[in-house]
Amino acid sequence: MNVFGSLVAGLTNPIEALADFDAQVLLDAGCSPARVRELVKVHKAFYGKTKFTRKQANAIKIARSTKKSMDQLAYIEGRLVGVTDPNEKWDLRLALLSIPGNYETLKRRSKDIVPEVDKPAPESSVGFGRSRDESRPMNVMGPERDMAAIEYALRQDLKDGPAGPQMYEKLMRLLGLRPDAEDETPTRIAPAVPRPLILIPLEEHITIMGGDGDEVILGLTDGTTMTGAEFLAQNFGDVLEVAMFHPQEGPVNLYDTQRFANQKQRDLARATMPTCPVPDCRHAADNCEVHHIKAWSKGGLTNMDNLAMLCRYHNRTNDDDPSKPHHGRVENIRGTPMWRSPNGYLVPNTVHPFGAMTLLYGR
Repeated sequence: MNVFGSLVAGLTNPIEALADFDAQVLLDAGCSPARVRELVKVHKAFYGKTKFTRKQANAIKIARSTKKSMDQLAYIEGRLVGVTDPNEKWDLRLALLSIPGNYETLKRRSKDIVPEVDKPAPESSVGFGRSRDESRPMNVMGPERDMAAIEYALRQDLKDGPAGPQMYEKLMRLLGLRPDAEDETPTRIAPAVPRPLILIPLEEHITIMGGDGDEVILGLTDGTTMTGAEFLAQNFGDVLEVAMFHPQEGPVNLYDTQRFANQKQRDLARATMPTCPVPDCRHAADNCEVHHIKAWSKGGLTNMDNLAMLCRYHNRTNDDDPSKPHHGRVENIRGTPMWRSPNGYLVPNTVHPFGAMTLLYGR
């Protein structure tokens, strides 16, 4: 038997090899962590502690006799995830192991053996993904009738060509984000007004004011970017808000003994970090909540060095008690909110690197 034949033999009847399963060895060998987690469940089922020792021994015997492959064993454990009664789970496992044939045969016949778990109806919701190449996905889940009505409205009067782009433009008109062909006036909702951070080195500011700002990138607190030229063309009004930042302390402190931050403090916090500071979180500061780094309930003040903008989820999972690390927590590091992992490591969020302290002082 050649090397490949030996490999296939190990995959098609692996029940004996599973006795010596070691997840770390697979991870060190470069295997997918998701795949390793599947195999951990398989190993636990056949060689983990259980009070059903007789059924476990019988399961090993049947898996060996029917020559169940690694993929078949992993599929069986996946099919049994929704079964909560341990005794019933073992009976179903033995029945699935007894099915002869290949993977597709097991998959087809398992539908007659394992009862379908009733899944709750999905909740109505709207979700947004991460931006890529200046585009951002939106996902909508809603009642079937509502979605059918929206689809019907968007499909009316489609012209030749792909339907998707036409439906998108029609949706934008319905939302008021595109002028209507008849009156040229948006009638429903107004687009979000961008607030670029005008916290850039003097030379770049001069470049923008001189009309040569195409190469200057400004960060907005809605999580997007624009060039200096676009800013001049669209948003240079009569009033320019100016925020003052210290190279070590961050935004100028406005002392406040009230729990809720005032608008100026919110604006400074958004300018300091234009996204939620938790690594890889894409939520823009405009859509975040004000968070007390030292909890208000534990004596934290509503001062700039104690405020950060966190998304709704991370504001609720943040470890307010640093002595009990679990999810990680946000801290003020030299004037900038930064996430500290449960193991104590500081990790920046680089999704939108246009915060004031980064632009002004390079961090």
